[in-house]
Amino acid sequence: MVLVGTQHPRNIGSAARALKTMGFGRLHLVAPERFPHPEAFALAAGADDLLEGAVISTTLAEAVAGCTLVFGSTATQRAVPMPELNPRQAAQQLITASGQGEVALVFGPERTGLENAELQLCHASVCIPTDPDFSSLNLSQAVQVLAYELRLAAVDKAGEVVERSPLDERPLATHDEMERFFSHLDVALRDIDFHKGRSGVTVMRRLRRLFLRAAMDEREVRVLHGILADAQRMARLAGERDPH
Repeated sequence: MVLVGTQHPRNIGSAARALKTMGFGRLHLVAPERFPHPEAFALAAGADDLLEGAVISTTLAEAVAGCTLVFGSTATQRAVPMPELNPRQAAQQLITASGQGEVALVFGPERTGLENAELQLCHASVCIPTDPDFSSLNLSQAVQVLAYELRLAAVDKAGEVVERSPLDERPLATHDEMERFFSHLDVALRDIDFHKGRSGVTVMRRLRRLFLRAAMDEREVRVLHGILADAQRMARLAGERDPH
C-alpha cells in the first residue's frame, strides 16, 4: 500500500493496523506531513513493524518506480479519463499481477485525494461504492476495505490450480520503464511534428491509456524505443536535406 501526503499520523497508524490484520506487511509513505509520530504508533495497535519498516519517498513516481501495475483509490472519477474498477475487480487484478512483479495500491491525502497528475501514474482507479448521500470514508477505513478484498483475492488465488501459459511468465515492464518510454514518445512526437503546433496533452493522455492497457513486457518496450529512435533519426535527416 502507498499513502500519499497523509496529513494525520493517526491515519498512518490505523492503516498499518488494517494491513496487518489482513496479512500484508509492506507500507510505503510519500511525503507524509508528520511521520514518524507517537500517534501513529499508538493507533497501529501492535503493527509497529509496518511503521518501522515503512519506506518513505518524496514523490509517487519514486515510490512506484519498480511496479508493473498501479491502481489509485479515488472517491469519484476525476477529470483524468481512465478505467474505473470496484474493489473486488481491483483486488483480483492486483493479486494476479503480483505473481509477475511488484504492484501498488495508492491512496491520496485525506482532504483532497490523489491529484490528477498522480492519477496519470496509475493504470486504473478504484472506487468504493459508498452511499452517494453519505460517501465520506476515513482514509484508514478505505485501506481496510481494500485490504480485505485483497485478502479474499489472495485466499481464492491460493486455492486455484491453473495451468500457466509461457506468456504469463514474461517480465512486464516496470512503472519506471514505462515512464521513460512515455518521455521518449512525447519527445519523438514533437521531433516529427506530429502535433502540428497544437498541444499534445490530450494525445499523450490517450496514448498513455493505450500502452498501459497493453501490459507490455520489457522487450516490447525496447522495440518501441527503437522505432521511436529511428523515427527521430529520419526526421533529422529530412530536416538536413530540406532546411527550409
